[in-house]
Amino acid sequence: MVSTHSSLLLRLRSPHDSEAWSRLVHLYAPLIRRWVARLSLEANQTEDLVQDILLLLVEKVSEFIRQRPGSFRAWLRTIATNKALDYLRRQKKLELTSQLEALESTLENPAQWISEQEYRTILAQNALRLMSNSFSEVTCRAVWEHVAQGRSAAEVAAELGITENAVYLARGRVLKRLRQELDGLWE
Repeated sequence: MVSTHSSLLLRLRSPHDSEAWSRLVHLYAPLIRRWVARLSLEANQTEDLVQDILLLLVEKVSEFIRQRPGSFRAWLRTIATNKALDYLRRQKKLELTSQLEALESTLENPAQWISEQEYRTILAQNALRLMSNSFSEVTCRAVWEHVAQGRSAAEVAAELGITENAVYLARGRVLKRLRQELDGLWE
């Protein structure tokens, strides 16, 4: 297994790192799908567009150079928006005019694409799903209940039959691993 300490973005420069590509798809496909869903396309069109965006991402990721925090997200947004514009233009349907206008305004106003909170929440949820097989079920549940649900460590510990300290230790291990998984992506 490739070390999770290496940045996913660096690993993606190798087209042969299938684990890195799988992680990218698992982390970002739901984000892209959520954004594309706002275009009100049919389900099969949405999936086609998501696949097109991911394929373009595979082609272009080696060209990405991180310039500042948030630059990967902005770069991804630009790629996704341009691909969506191309897709909608190819449809040549009059009813898509409002969708084209909305997409074009997204380029001018990035906040319309996905909010910072949505981005972080979806990315963290997807990373946690990927990591779940690395931790015991009790550890995952303890962290989820304590961190995501905001329950006290004492309450979670009592429910799971572990010590309060075990909840804190689990939180530390999982959050450390989460930071490693999202290195360079969690901007």
